[in-house]
Amino acid sequence: MAVPCPLFNTYKEFVNHTNDEPDPCLPWVMDYVMAVDAQLKPMEGYEVVRGFLRAYSNVEATFVSYRTHAERLLLWALLIRKKPVMELRRADAEAFLEFCASPPLDWVGPVTRSRFMVSASDADYPVHPNHRWRPFAGKTVGSAADAYDDARGACAPYQPARASISQAFSVCSTLYEYAVDEGLTSTNPFRAIKQKSRFKTSRGTALTGRALTPLQWDFVLSTAEKMAAALPELHERTLFIAATLFSMYLRVSDICGRVNWQPTMSSFKPDHEGNWWFHLIGKGDKAAKVAVRPEYIDLYLKRYRRYMGLTELPLQNEHTPLIATLSGRPGLSTRKVRSIIQELFDSAADEMVSEGRQSGEIEALKIASTHWLRHTAATLDAPWRDAKDLQMDLRHNNLATTQDIYYSSYEDKRSYSLRQLGLKNRD
Repeated sequence: MAVPCPLFNTYKEFVNHTNDEPDPCLPWVMDYVMAVDAQLKPMEGYEVVRGFLRAYSNVEATFVSYRTHAERLLLWALLIRKKPVMELRRADAEAFLEFCASPPLDWVGPVTRSRFMVSASDADYPVHPNHRWRPFAGKTVGSAADAYDDARGACAPYQPARASISQAFSVCSTLYEYAVDEGLTSTNPFRAIKQKSRFKTSRGTALTGRALTPLQWDFVLSTAEKMAAALPELHERTLFIAATLFSMYLRVSDICGRVNWQPTMSSFKPDHEGNWWFHLIGKGDKAAKVAVRPEYIDLYLKRYRRYMGLTELPLQNEHTPLIATLSGRPGLSTRKVRSIIQELFDSAADEMVSEGRQSGEIEALKIASTHWLRHTAATLDAPWRDAKDLQMDLRHNNLATTQDIYYSSYEDKRSYSLRQLGLKNRD
């Protein structure tokens, strides 16, 4: 088990196989994973990463990048760190990134190899891993890559680009955000790293990497409105989901529900002053309520309810599900919601292309995830909201978390506010 082996197949094989028709590499992978010490919870870790990759499988380039870094993390946790991947802490995250900067020789190959090979003679494992595959690829010294021999060949010292470490940081952090949303863990060890600049290209990139710009968000919302107008039977729900996630900083699980709680229209409740609140059971089974902005009520909640043939405002004991399948079955899976939002992002990117917008902003939409809506809303609202109020609606345990993520990104604004404030003549 000391030798790392691939755990996930190519993009095409991964997306084309389901539980009804499993990936042919799965028998070998399952046996490999199950051979790990059960105390390391290898199967649970594998399923988390597999679900994460499935959630981000709409774009091939994104899938390949996420597979590379998430697979490395899982292999490292099981083979090197000897800890369950969902129980890693800040020190483990730092150690993993240091490991990626200088992996051991037996984790580095001369070039990127095929992951799996077909074997007609092996009935148990018709598809098995390529024994020359390695998680990292370096450069061959003294021989051509095709003639490389694992026993005699040598690789130049592995020297990752700084962007590669930054990408590992970003992908692994996104993995844990996904796991937190799914209720699989309560912490993101990569977010807890104190000196993030060691592993990121810049602080600005770190702070804005999970949020859309105001222009991008405008395109997303206007595109959703156009889609709803053109095909309401399909996309009124799309518009409602996007507006709901953004307006209340919600996680996907907040609108999809949990084992012990399902959101309904009566989750919206007014107080005695006419303010609306969305009541929910969040991660860690904690009951909470989130303030609902009036514009959302007037423009999106009422609109969706009219389309559904309901009264404009929710009734006190109404059992109508918050969201449902097109056939009317209550609730949607988190995977389905992510798919709906990904389709919206793709359509918004197409709108930006048609208007001749810059490629950089268009590319950002192509890699955005559903969770970005929560971060986007908080980032755009932070300059206008008290930090404590924002913390309560984001449901962060600590005010410092909210301040570190959303308020430190306004250093230019803070600096500008002091320009006219001198030391003299202050009366």
